[in-house]
Amino acid sequence: MENHIEKSWATYLGDEFKMPYMKELINFLEKEKKSGKNIYPDEKHIFEAFRLTPFKDVKVVILGQDPYHGKGQAHGLSFSVKKGIKIPPSLLNIFKELKDDTATEFPPHGCLESWAKQGVLLLNAVLTVEEGRAGSHHKKGWEKFTDKVVEILNTRKENLVFILWGDTAQKKAEKVDAKKHLVLKSVHPSPLSYYRGFLGSRPFSQANKYLKTHGIGEIDWNVETLRN
Repeated sequence: MENHIEKSWATYLGDEFKMPYMKELINFLEKEKKSGKNIYPDEKHIFEAFRLTPFKDVKVVILGQDPYHGKGQAHGLSFSVKKGIKIPPSLLNIFKELKDDTATEFPPHGCLESWAKQGVLLLNAVLTVEEGRAGSHHKKGWEKFTDKVVEILNTRKENLVFILWGDTAQKKAEKVDAKKHLVLKSVHPSPLSYYRGFLGSRPFSQANKYLKTHGIGEIDWNVETLRN
């Protein structure tokens, strides 16, 4: 599993794979697979967010909870699904806000790889899940790993934008230094809560305004934008 981490991230996270919690987590995942359970995303995509967004390129961090638990949905990026997969309700609401905020055309699919390739780290707090069981891999060790990721980003970089939707994301990033980074908070885009402050929160334009102010390239939020 350690070999799947992109090299610039491995500089900061390599020691985490030697920690007891990570060894326990790996053993847990191996046992789950051997028992015949379907685990998402595929092993090669667990660290997709790190592969597509090297450490040096991170500009924006969007924190999610755990991967989608339906077949074919999760591919290692928070809130994102592969092309051809039905856009989940929370992502539909994100796209509604995106259109209102930036006048970007409503995307025809839910794959957010173009964001990731521009420096948007789409990080889930938990990186795996059992099929059909949301939250099934909570408290197995992933939270310690992603806490370390947030800590490293907070201390080693400056002028990042942290977009925190919902209480879980906000709690996870509560130690982020708001004096050296921009922290944008709102309710989660879930259909259960989006009308209580997500719509109209304008995170995308706020992020770009901050990046531009600090001489950092803005994000083209159009998910159809082609990236190498």
